[in-house]
Amino acid sequence: MQPYYEYRHLVGFEETNLVGNVYYVNYLRWQGRCREMFLRELSPEVLEDIRGDLKLFTLKVDCEFFAEITAFDQLSIRMRLEDLTQTQIGFSFDYVKLTPEGGEELVAKGRQRVACMRGPNTNTRPTRVPEGLRLALEPYASARPGQRVPVPSEA
Repeated sequence: MQPYYEYRHLVGFEETNLVGNVYYVNYLRWQGRCREMFLRELSPEVLEDIRGDLKLFTLKVDCEFFAEITAFDQLSIRMRLEDLTQTQIGFSFDYVKLTPEGGEELVAKGRQRVACMRGPNTNTRPTRVPEGLRLALEPYASARPGQRVPVPSEA
C-alpha cells in the first residue's frame, strides 16, 4: 500500500490564465476534491453522516509552489494524514506532475486543517472525528521513519 491517498487529475484550459499557467485557487480546489474522493472510496459512511448533521469545516489551507504547470499536465495529488486530534484533522498534499515516460516532478506542497462539527448551521459544536474516518486515515499517517502518527481512539 502506498503511504498516501492519490487523486489523479488532468489539467484543463479552464484552470489556466491567459499566459497558460494554472490559477492558484485550483490547487486549493484539488485539495478539496482529493479529500472528497478519499471519503467516497474509503469512508462512504461519513458521506451518509454529512447528509445528516456532520460538517467538515475547512479551517486553514495553504500551498507552496515550486514549478508551473499548464493545460494537459497530468497530476497526482497525494494526501497524507499529518495530524489528528479528537475533533480536527490535518492533511498534507504533494502535487506531483507525471510525465508520459514515467517521471515525476514535485510542483507544489499544501496543507489543510479540518474541524468536525455537528448541529444546525446557527448552532454548530465541535464533535469527535468519526471512527470510520479515523480508521480509514490511519494507513496514510505521515511519520518519520520508525514513527507513527498516533490516531486517537473513541475511548
